[in-house]
Amino acid sequence: MDKRIYLCLAHMSGKEQAFIKEAFDTNWVVPLGPNVNAFEDELKHFVGQDKEVVALSAGTAAIHLGLIQLGVGAGDEVICQSFTFCASANPVAYQGATPVFIDSEEDTWNMDPVLLEEAIKDRIAKTGKKPKAILPVHLYGMPARIDEICAIAAKYDIPVLEDAAEALGSEFKGQKCGTFGTFGVLSFNGNKMITTSGGGALIVPDESTKKQTMFYATQAREPFPHYQHEKIGYNYRMSNICAGIGRGQMTVLDEHIAHHRHVHALYENAFEGVDGITLKSNPDGRFNANYWLSTILIDPVRTGTNYDEVRCKLDEQGIETRPLWKPMHLQPVYATNPCYVNGVSERLFNMGLCIPAGPWVTDEDVAYIVEQIKACCKG
Repeated sequence: MDKRIYLCLAHMSGKEQAFIKEAFDTNWVVPLGPNVNAFEDELKHFVGQDKEVVALSAGTAAIHLGLIQLGVGAGDEVICQSFTFCASANPVAYQGATPVFIDSEEDTWNMDPVLLEEAIKDRIAKTGKKPKAILPVHLYGMPARIDEICAIAAKYDIPVLEDAAEALGSEFKGQKCGTFGTFGVLSFNGNKMITTSGGGALIVPDESTKKQTMFYATQAREPFPHYQHEKIGYNYRMSNICAGIGRGQMTVLDEHIAHHRHVHALYENAFEGVDGITLKSNPDGRFNANYWLSTILIDPVRTGTNYDEVRCKLDEQGIETRPLWKPMHLQPVYATNPCYVNGVSERLFNMGLCIPAGPWVTDEDVAYIVEQIKACCKG
């Protein structure tokens, strides 16, 4: 195949340029303006649940501002998912707090509720105080067992900061991911469901929290004619230019989600009956993943190969893939952090690949990808 097939390339609606041009024509090129306001309103309408949304420079910034508003500081502990990207845990360290890592369960590959409760009890016993927050992730767009996680959080009166960076449009029991916790996080990085080139958003419970989030995101400037600062603030607001891209992208968001689900269904059909290849799918009818990336597990015994051999062979055939996330409890930077593990994420990391699923991936591409994966296997 002449062209290279990428995991998830950005796909423009064609309407982005008009919103960007409007920003230039009206000289709104700063980190506020009509596009930012409109983008926030559109996101608010999309996620529902009477939430408010603040557009920010990155999903990482959104996690950071969520932690700040939950009062996370030096000496605190925050329960984090181990099987995810580092941006979920790093903002905890920004605050001088300690990430405590929880392994995954098999159903969704996300935070294990059983281990979560064990960890909370153990942290209270060891430190004399409960963790300050719980930070679950909806990995690869697959909803976590968020009802169980939130029930445990409520039992111990610990707030939930929900990382839905990869899960825009995913639902659990018909409710959008990112709206279950006190705060929710979205990402609009270049490879996400929609992009603003870079950017993110914090989903917040009400208008007063939205104002407070905007205050922290604009250097915590107090309402004086001169520059007065009584708290530490950050330069985290999204620009009006980036928000213009986001507005254009919102016009194709439903289309993007439908395409990712369509591609996943093609994979599901194609891999049915293929010995040793398991495609990750919704565990049951409560889960409705956006399938941001489709993911497979490769059993080395049954296939006669392993994920890294397959990755290299697919790369030679012009297909981009990526290993599943290396768990945070195995990362050198977090080697000494408390962790509660069951072996699930390590096994997944040693068996799994992300395969292309983005808006540019055609039905023919899927057939070619499956053909090349099958060619790697024995039999």
